[in-house]
Amino acid sequence: MLDAWTTRPLESYLYGAWRAGRGTAKPLHDAATGALVAEIDSTGLDFAEALAYGRSAGAALRAMTVHERALMLKALGLKLMEQKDDFHALSLATGATPKDGWIDIEGGIGTLLNYASRARRDLPNTRVLTDGAVEPLSKDASFSAQHILSPLRGVAVHINAFNFPIWGMLEKLAPNLIAGMPAIVKPASQTAYLTELMVRRIIATGLLPEGALQLICGGVGDLLDHVTAQDVVTFTGSAATGQRLRAHPAILRNSTRFTMEADSLNACLLGPDAGPDSPEFDLFLREVTREMTAKAGQKCTAIRRIIIPRAHVGAVRAALAARLAEVPVGLPGDAGTRMGALAGLDQRADVRTAIARLASEAEIIAGDPDCVQVTSGDPDKGAFLNPVLLYTDQPMTAHAVHEVEAFGPVATLLPYDDLGQAVELAAMGKGSLVSSLFTNAPDVAEEVVLGLAPFHGRVMIGNRDSARTATGHGSPLPMLVHGGPGRAGGGEELGGMRALHHYMQRTAVQGAPRLLSAVTGRWLDGAPTRSDTHPFRKSLADLRVGDQLATESRDITLADIEHFAGFTGDTFYAHMDEQAARANPFFDGRVAHGYLIVSFAAGLFVQPDPGPVLANYGIDNLRFLTPVYPGDRLQVHLTCKEINPRAEGDHGEVRWDCQVRNQTGVLVAQYDVLTMVAKTWPA
Repeated sequence: MLDAWTTRPLESYLYGAWRAGRGTAKPLHDAATGALVAEIDSTGLDFAEALAYGRSAGAALRAMTVHERALMLKALGLKLMEQKDDFHALSLATGATPKDGWIDIEGGIGTLLNYASRARRDLPNTRVLTDGAVEPLSKDASFSAQHILSPLRGVAVHINAFNFPIWGMLEKLAPNLIAGMPAIVKPASQTAYLTELMVRRIIATGLLPEGALQLICGGVGDLLDHVTAQDVVTFTGSAATGQRLRAHPAILRNSTRFTMEADSLNACLLGPDAGPDSPEFDLFLREVTREMTAKAGQKCTAIRRIIIPRAHVGAVRAALAARLAEVPVGLPGDAGTRMGALAGLDQRADVRTAIARLASEAEIIAGDPDCVQVTSGDPDKGAFLNPVLLYTDQPMTAHAVHEVEAFGPVATLLPYDDLGQAVELAAMGKGSLVSSLFTNAPDVAEEVVLGLAPFHGRVMIGNRDSARTATGHGSPLPMLVHGGPGRAGGGEELGGMRALHHYMQRTAVQGAPRLLSAVTGRWLDGAPTRSDTHPFRKSLADLRVGDQLATESRDITLADIEHFAGFTGDTFYAHMDEQAARANPFFDGRVAHGYLIVSFAAGLFVQPDPGPVLANYGIDNLRFLTPVYPGDRLQVHLTCKEINPRAEGDHGEVRWDCQVRNQTGVLVAQYDVLTMVAKTWPA
């Protein structure tokens, strides 16, 4: 079925239908065999209409809550995972081995599922997200401000690279859909057939609202001419192409958000302590070899510059050359193949040109770019290339190695004389996605990481302690930043829930607490309250934001303080020694334990009978604001601050504002109580 599926012209999915281009289609060939895989063309398609259609479709996404969108992605990810064998079968045509395909396919779907999970765990089940704490703007709390995040009303245009036709799409699609923004995906032509297959399967599930995802197979034509201030453009690929797109007149004119993740001259550093007899030396060799050969070196995070102590040059040269010579290159589907082909013959020609530029000031010490040795396949028909290792003895005065990227299995050894020089060499790449350091010495780790950090989006430290669990130099993770400064593009992809911010507007809303509460769905001090039934007797069906309990009061005695100290073992002098406590500039004598206050507060507000409150699962933002002395009287105001009903299951989370005040009304403690509450409960 896959052969029949892919040996026809690819289609674009735009304004509600699969549509073919009306120009001359460009042939797409199997990277390893040269056989025709598909044809691609987008001539004659109306990209202005596609953008308008997506903007209109965004209303359906915005109508959903965050958790509903996350559950939609969870269901989608599970459906796609069931079909992974089909994606792997077609992935071989891109030149990727099954292990390479796992990074792209399972890695991409896994990123989708990770975001679906994190959004339900880290974000409330609302349509409006708050960002940061309430900012009081008046002494009497009659005027305050709250930052909110709302989805932009445009379309996220994702222009992706050829090396990860699935992961590259899904890593961007996951956060933009959870944020509530539709997308148009434009994959690189070389491997667009794999993206098209996945989009077909996504559309076929019927899980996404119509218009939430559109696809362009072929050129983008005048698409960017029609972007507005409410649209977002993201780009992954070469720095030169990215800079051209960033300078597009419509993007500049409308201040359209533009996020760029460009290929960079990533470095791997070997610490001076990591000599040939150390575990770190072996880990370093293994990581460099893996990063040079995974995806045939066609990774934006691949190691391009290998920065090593001059004292270890001989050992590293010999060991790396030996390891790279043992890498079997051949047809990606063959069991004995460890490295497949580049994306195409044009790509191989580009890599050879880049190697020639590097070789103008460096010597090739392993591999011959013009004489390919394969274990299977035809080196003339397939875009095969053996790993190439270069060496330059004076990297501080070299230029090409810090400017030219050969986007393939190519790296250059750069010796350093001291750690300061090592850091300077890494920085000469003008900004990278990632660097790694192999060391077991804390002082080396401190100096190098602090030196690298301003120039990198991510730094990985490898040593013997993390050898069995480390994810590796070249593995972007959903919860960590994927991006980097300077040449790397200056953007951030991934990075947990921060990634949603690319597709949302942060707005400061100022006003009376009553109105701010109506906008955000969260109670804040000064907003109306309701006091009737004890709020712990209310299920989510009856509970409302602003429901409040004002408790009875309780006296704090010296006996209470001494009993708490003896019972818990907390005999800190401020609780037990009057003279020492008075000598403390913050106290006027013995004070109650902070956790005694929290415990007594719970005793005041808890309703003990079985009811809809199922569990207390935490306290947030606890602050002790005023000392409590023997003889003080405490009262609690407990207010329902936020209700977060789960889209699945029979319960939700409720956040309660807890304020503890003394007999004069002064706030002595404040915190949020987090509880699980049943959606319904018998009357």
